[in-house]
Amino acid sequence: MLSFTFLSRYRSIVLAGIAALCLADAGSAQVGLGLAPMREEMTLAPGTTHSGLLTLANDGSDKVRIVTEMLDFYLDQSATPQFGPNYKREAEFSCRQWLTANPMELELNGKAQVAVRYTVRVPQSATARSYHCAIGFTTQPTAAESHAIGMRTAVQIVASLYVVVGKPAIEGTVKDLKLEYISDAANQGWRAVVTFNNPGLMHFRPQGDLELLDEAGAVLESAHFVPLPVLPQREQSFLFPLKLAAGGGTYTLRARVDLGGDEIQEATAHVVATKSIP
Repeated sequence: MLSFTFLSRYRSIVLAGIAALCLADAGSAQVGLGLAPMREEMTLAPGTTHSGLLTLANDGSDKVRIVTEMLDFYLDQSATPQFGPNYKREAEFSCRQWLTANPMELELNGKAQVAVRYTVRVPQSATARSYHCAIGFTTQPTAAESHAIGMRTAVQIVASLYVVVGKPAIEGTVKDLKLEYISDAANQGWRAVVTFNNPGLMHFRPQGDLELLDEAGAVLESAHFVPLPVLPQREQSFLFPLKLAAGGGTYTLRARVDLGGDEIQEATAHVVATKSIP
């Protein structure tokens, strides 16, 4: 059951429920390559063109050959960006086909850098919404290495682009707030899961804090939201690993977030941890 209270820029949401049971943007560092900026955001009108520069650097000592690609992307259920040459699920919000870059292939000496120019051409038919796409740079064997025998590791680094056409409104709410226990080869323990619903045509980045409170209302743990995008017309979960060394108990999860619109949202959920950590 949900109840809403509106107080000026402040919205309060109460999520009632009992549950029994981290995040990185596309710009994580890649060995050997550097890129700046790794995110570009722009507001453009239909039929207009925008050009910009990216600086690509070879941080290693050896020459590398680099191939440029225009990419789609989305965030998976763990908020990890997934990049690919063509995701049909992103077609309605993709700017990949509007995007060109120069050069498309180059060899870059060690400890050197080069400017890469990109251009976004918005079609006249583009409707008001936010679009997203990316430029990827992937290492390939150089001409001298192409005939050599041996294993090579390809390195990719990516710049994400967000193009806003018109003035689409930010629409989003905290849909769910829960506590869950995970136990697998990589992780074991409790985590909070905050799920946002974005029914609109504009992406947003939650900013704010998540808190875990005990039955007396004292804050036991807190964490900041990493401002990853919640893309248009989808749900996105944010994961917060918790300590909760004491195992079972009754707690309150409280999230206060600014989605970039006219309101700050607060969501609370009363949760029960019913499984103790071994």
